[in-house]
Amino acid sequence: MRRIPFSVQILLGLVLGVALGFLARAADLTWLTSTLDTVGGLFVQLLKLAVPPLVFTAIVVSVVSLRGVANAARLAVKTLLWFAVTALIAVSIGIGLGLLTDPGRGVNLDPAGATAPKTTGSWIDFLTGIVPTNPVGAFVEGNVLQIVFLALVVGAAALLVGDPAEPFVALNRSLLSIVQKALWWVIRLAPIGTLGLIGNAVASYGWDLLAPLAKFTTAVYVGCALVLFVVYPVLLAVAGKLNPLRFFAGAWPAIELAFVSRSSVGTMPVTQRSVERLGVPREYASFAVPFGATTKMDGCAAIYPALAAIFVAQVFGVNLGVTDYLLIAFVSVVGSAATAGLTGAIVMLTLTLSTLGLPLAGAGLLLAIDPILDMIRTATNVAGQAVVPTIVAAREGTLDRAAYDSAGKRDLIEPAETERLDPVPA
Repeated sequence: MRRIPFSVQILLGLVLGVALGFLARAADLTWLTSTLDTVGGLFVQLLKLAVPPLVFTAIVVSVVSLRGVANAARLAVKTLLWFAVTALIAVSIGIGLGLLTDPGRGVNLDPAGATAPKTTGSWIDFLTGIVPTNPVGAFVEGNVLQIVFLALVVGAAALLVGDPAEPFVALNRSLLSIVQKALWWVIRLAPIGTLGLIGNAVASYGWDLLAPLAKFTTAVYVGCALVLFVVYPVLLAVAGKLNPLRFFAGAWPAIELAFVSRSSVGTMPVTQRSVERLGVPREYASFAVPFGATTKMDGCAAIYPALAAIFVAQVFGVNLGVTDYLLIAFVSVVGSAATAGLTGAIVMLTLTLSTLGLPLAGAGLLLAIDPILDMIRTATNVAGQAVVPTIVAAREGTLDRAAYDSAGKRDLIEPAETERLDPVPA
């Protein structure tokens, strides 16, 4: 019997998870909710366990494989530029929807009872969070942005040292192959993990929490959908001269997993594999995807904080001017790394609110529905993390267009993947 494609397996897991979630909620089956939570949580933990060694070894090997710091620097600058351009478009859509829908008008919530979240963002945290105080701590805490920084420095140093560094580079290649092999064992469990994640979300939150904030929730989903299904396809077609349908055929497993896992970092291994399957060179993808997982947050750091800032201002009776909207755009484009690829966007929201001088307690009004909002936000984040490397590779002339056009015809996990994983070329 022909094997079921991996993307279909994930879809089946999602559908079954929704059904089990509704059953657990309707029948008040706490044991089932707990089981779904455990299954989903363990899957995300297993994915995150592989992220630090995968990111470090892949980037070290990739920097050396680029054969020149100048080429790496050019690709990094172009990647950052496209991150900024797409973030600016996304935040503009968020502000426009906020002005159009007035999400905070008529909301029946008591702002006096709101408290500021325990985790908040600041510009100091953003500026100092890139460089670790302890290299071991970056790995222990799973701070991907700091690991990317360390790997770039070590990779550039190994490149300049030359032949004496070859044993170290060879060790990293071997470790990378081992981590990739173990990682794909975990990724094959994604349908089961999807079942647990979406099932627990439905069982724990349902949809009744959305009633008081229906307008705001709708605006967030509409804004993310516009970026996901309008902005990205237009950019792919115009800037990359690519068929957007082929992109979604190749990247859809990562977008699905992002929706249910609510973690860009947890989804990163699947995102990287999807980007490579779309024809992006592995040596570039292994830099751009981890970097994007920490800094490319069109959902969490652009659309959502723009709408949420307008919502909070309206609830607290504060009028925003043109300068305030420009500040929202600035924070979204420059401060995305403050989210660090973690589940939720509270850090980015508090950074935006503090920059505008709005009460941080306003973020507390949205905590109840944050998990539901975070699904579409993270899916948008991950789609953007795949779109930008694809566009850059296409414009650089390094994209394998034959692989891109056939991405939807090949399974994310091909039979050969279970037997052998090619290391990053030297």
